[in-house]
Amino acid sequence: MTVTAKDIGKGKAEPGQFEAGQAVPRLEVKGLSRSFAGRAVVQDVALSVAPGQVTCLLGPSGCGKSTTLRMIAGVETTDAGEIWIDGQRMAGPGLHLPPERRGIGMMFQDFALFPHLTVAQNVSFGLSGPSAAKAARVRDLLERVGLASFASKHPHQLSGGEQQRIALARALAPRPQVMLMDEPFSGLDNRLRDGIRDATLEILKEERTAVVLVTHEPDEAMRMADEIALMRGGRIVQSGAPYNIYNAPVDKAAAAFFSDINVIRGTSKGALTQTPFGEFLTPGHADGAPVEIIIRPQHLKIDFDRGGRGPLPTPQDGTAARGRVVRARYLGRESLVEFEMEADGSRLTASVPGVFMPQLGRALWLMIRRDRCFVFPGQR
Repeated sequence: MTVTAKDIGKGKAEPGQFEAGQAVPRLEVKGLSRSFAGRAVVQDVALSVAPGQVTCLLGPSGCGKSTTLRMIAGVETTDAGEIWIDGQRMAGPGLHLPPERRGIGMMFQDFALFPHLTVAQNVSFGLSGPSAAKAARVRDLLERVGLASFASKHPHQLSGGEQQRIALARALAPRPQVMLMDEPFSGLDNRLRDGIRDATLEILKEERTAVVLVTHEPDEAMRMADEIALMRGGRIVQSGAPYNIYNAPVDKAAAAFFSDINVIRGTSKGALTQTPFGEFLTPGHADGAPVEIIIRPQHLKIDFDRGGRGPLPTPQDGTAARGRVVRARYLGRESLVEFEMEADGSRLTASVPGVFMPQLGRALWLMIRRDRCFVFPGQR
């Protein structure tokens, strides 16, 4: 169901929440805040999730993402802010609808299947209406999760991946408008996880369910989300599509959350910073201000030493700097090579595809892709 401004006055929405003709988000969260014992756990969180969209709350443990999920579900009260589902206010000043009145499905790490019920009975647990209609819905969902032949089995007879799919079917059975998922794949074997996540995502998209997924794993967020909301200290510090949030991090901590990083420190002067790798443009930083130039290991280029000489400078890669290998590790798809730089003794790590295991102490030249660097204020 899509609610528009035409629905105002019909009991589906309150006036003044959106512009005329504009579709209302399936889920909208405004200024959500929560404190415990005087400590702010969630601060001014805002989200907007459309039908069929997956938004991921990503961040380290204790950043407030699970508390945000519980407030949306209605199992935790809010100190401030509003929660709207399909144009109807579920929580706000003077209002707190219970979970069963919010049209929300929930999936958690432990799946919470009823051990004494069969698979079919578990899936139909939250359904109401004629028995034939309930049975048809159960059959349809079990077919879509590939477990139609498991209807008469009990949860203890299923693998972890099969239990996860049954939990998904049960959560989707009442056709919830919003699905909340709190690290539902964390208990699965790594080899199963990718396939289960892909199958889950496909079904959620087909159902046009708005999904909020909580995870602390950047790879999972990148794989599943249409939009990522990166949380830190109870706040959303950056949100956007996975490509944008990865390639345009708001600060050093955001860049480091998604991958290992190298940090090159310097001082800005005349919008330029001198480094062993040549000059970097650092506009917007005052003269004498410390800056940190961030580059990921996969964007360092390695070249061979030619009698103490390296490759010539280029506009794209700048000036090469020499370092000596202090560690090399083979990880299967790639190798990590750590260098101690001759210019200042700093340590930098490069990742290269395939097998590249240079001897310890070997001199090699490193170059930095200028278009893959991020420049942030440094610390004095």
